[in-house]
Amino acid sequence: MKHEYKKHEKEFYQPKTNPQILTVPKQKYICIKGKGNPNHDDFKDRIQVLYSLAYTIKMMPRKGYIPEGYFDYTVYPLEGLWDLSEKGRQSKTLLKEELLYTIMIRQPYFVTNEVFNKALELVKIKKPSPLLEEVYFDTIEDGLSCQILHIGSYDDEVYSFNKMKAYIKENHYNIKTLIHREIYLSDARRVTPEKFKTILRYQIKKEEK
Repeated sequence: MKHEYKKHEKEFYQPKTNPQILTVPKQKYICIKGKGNPNHDDFKDRIQVLYSLAYTIKMMPRKGYIPEGYFDYTVYPLEGLWDLSEKGRQSKTLLKEELLYTIMIRQPYFVTNEVFNKALELVKIKKPSPLLEEVYFDTIEDGLSCQILHIGSYDDEVYSFNKMKAYIKENHYNIKTLIHREIYLSDARRVTPEKFKTILRYQIKKEEK
């Protein structure tokens, strides 16, 4: 049976528009780092490289290479970890050119470094790009977290962030790091901004007494 993350992992990909506390275990990702305005072409090029690798891994059996433990699945959505440079942190307004990010696509548990390197080889032949040299395979554990579903433009996320911050404080937690995760459930090419669905997530810890 095909593994569909929206059905089989609802706790991670089907949150409500009210904050919730959850524990996110270790998950595998293909990742690439960058800096600057996500509306610029460099960001789009990095997304394209990630998707080329993600779909190559999914389609490997058609190329005669079947990873151990392989099962059919829906490719996971794009995610991003977002931070600001020191200059960006000191500014009173958001300077998009000072954004630091790691964008990534989660991988099924059967994906290993060997599988990732095989995918790199295949993509370098079919869709060569200098950005392939910057992509890496990683395991990340968010652990105790607070998340919320934001519906609307990315520029309006502050409303949902404030809602999360209030909930975290009311329930006696602290935000562990201001680096936050975003999971993009909508295809920005096909949906208008007011209908974008984005999961926002903070890592948190229990408030010290």
